[in-house]
Formats: sequence, structure tokens, C-alpha cells
Amino acid sequence: MTDSAIDGPAMPLSPKPRPPRSIPVGPALALATMAAVLLVWSIASARGWVSPVFLPSPLRVAQAIHRAATEGYANALLWQHVAASLWRVLAALVATMAVGIPVGVLIATSRVGRGILDPLVEFVRPLPPLAYLPLIIIWCGIGEPSKILVIGIAMLAPIVISTAAGLRAAGESQIRAARAFGATRWQVVRYVLLPAALPSILTGIRIALGAGWTTLVAAELVAATRGLGYMIQFAAQFLVTDMVIAGILVISALATISEIGLRLIERRFVPWIGKN
Repeated sequence: MTDSAIDGPAMPLSPKPRPPRSIPVGPALALATMAAVLLVWSIASARGWVSPVFLPSPLRVAQAIHRAATEGYANALLWQHVAASLWRVLAALVATMAVGIPVGVLIATSRVGRGILDPLVEFVRPLPPLAYLPLIIIWCGIGEPSKILVIGIAMLAPIVISTAAGLRAAGESQIRAARAFGATRWQVVRYVLLPAALPSILTGIRIALGAGWTTLVAAELVAATRGLGYMIQFAAQFLVTDMVIAGILVISALATISEIGLRLIERRFVPWIGKN
């Protein structure tokens, strides 16, 4: 009996069929929703359901964005307005993280820190930016520090609260294990509590960044010569609605890009979120 008879008939080697690629439902629905809104907007403008003074067509808004980018509007080109607003939001975010994360650590790990700092954070948290904007101007003037401070105050509470909540949610077994190996209190905070709280901190930063973009227009109300909020306010004074909507869309695009960037950072540094 030959070896081929013992081994049986040779089976042809063929690659495994690849499963059909499915279109992600989330992005597809998002694109469909945006397309539907754009279609309704176009139809409403074309048929005159709303006056062009109040709702210009998407084409006019696109032309306004192009005009601001090439010819400029409100004493600056579009990229200069974008750069000024980005600088204020990012500077406020960095400064707020430098303050808010240590404050959250103190609130979560110290009774004295909680007693002193927690009432201050809860006092600031519900205040709208326009309420303390005049006071910030009186204290800090009308320069860049006042604008960054207004945005930073709006960002502070989400970062502090998320940091404190993340530290309190750390596993007790991990803390006991670190202490059993002789870790000091600072080492427990640095190597156990902060890594465990990182997902919560990143979520707080995402919320804070949204609050920062929301506060941007209010921060640029006073003595600003550049910025998307200033551009919107300048256009609103003369009822240039297409430029107002253009500024709003640019802010929305920047906020969306920053949100996507933070999600990518979250996937890179805390890939275990949402996984068992």
C-alpha cells in the first residue's frame, strides 16, 4: 500500500474565505444625518420657507467661508481667527489641567483638601461664564489673560470632579498590595491611583474641552481683535448671517477634530476601556 493511500486523497489548499466587510453603522448614520440636515436646509432656502436674512443657503455659507479664508473678514483671515481661538482654548486647557488634576487628587485623598477645595469647586461649577466675565475683566484687564482665565474657569470643574471620582473608584486590593510592598502614600497615588483614574480623567478633559469651546464666544466678547467668537459677533452686528453660520460651523469642526484627537489618545493610552 502506498503512502498516498494511507494518507488518503490529497486535499487542495485554498485560502479561507474572508468575511464580507460590513460598513460601520455609527459613521454611516452620522453621515446620513448630516446629509439629511443639509438637504432640508437646502430645500428650505431654495423654496423661501425662511428669509435669507435668517437662514442663508448652504452655498452662501460655503462662499462666506471661502471669502473669509481668501480675502479675510473682521480685520483678519480665517486661519488667523482660528489660530487665535485655538491658542486661547488650548492654553486654558493646559493651565486648567495643571491646576485641576492636583486639586482632584487632594479632594479624593485628603479630608482637609476635600473640606477646603470641594466647596470652592461646587461654587464655581454652576456659574455661567457671562456672570463672572465682568469681574475677571476688572481683576485682569482686557488682555489675553482674562480671556484664557474665563475659558479655564469653565473647564475647571469637569476635570476636578472626574479626577476625584476616578481616584475614589480605584481598586482597594491594588492599594493594599502596594502598601504591603512598602509603598508610600505618594507612590500609591502616582503608581496606583492615577493610572486607575486615567480613563475618568480623559473623560473629564473631553467634557472640559467642550465647555471651553462653548465659552470661547463669551471670552472673545471684550476687546478681542481676532478669534472665531469675535468674527461671529462682528458679523452679527451687521446681520451678516452667512458669516455667523460660517463661524459656528468652523467652531463645530474644530471641536469635532479635538474630540476625535482625544478619543485617539484614549485608545492609545487606555485601550482597555469598554472591554472585559
